[in-house]
Amino acid sequence: MAERRNFSAVFKAKVALGPARVYATPAEVAARYKVHPILITKWNRQAAKRTVEAFSGEPGRRDSSH
Repeated sequence: MAERRNFSAVFKAKVALGPARVYATPAEVAARYKVHPILITKWNRQAAKRTVEAFSGEPGRRDSSH
């Protein structure tokens, strides 16, 4: 049986943002990176959720680099 592949957070972000950057469908991006299209959709939803959290303005979630 094949081993499960583990993807880094950087790879997931790159692939999740792929459709938005190049105006491609999740299926096209999945074919390019050899992952299942459902993973693209899942990672895209996770990235969108984190983006909303980043811009929510909650006091406890601020970046300390300012």
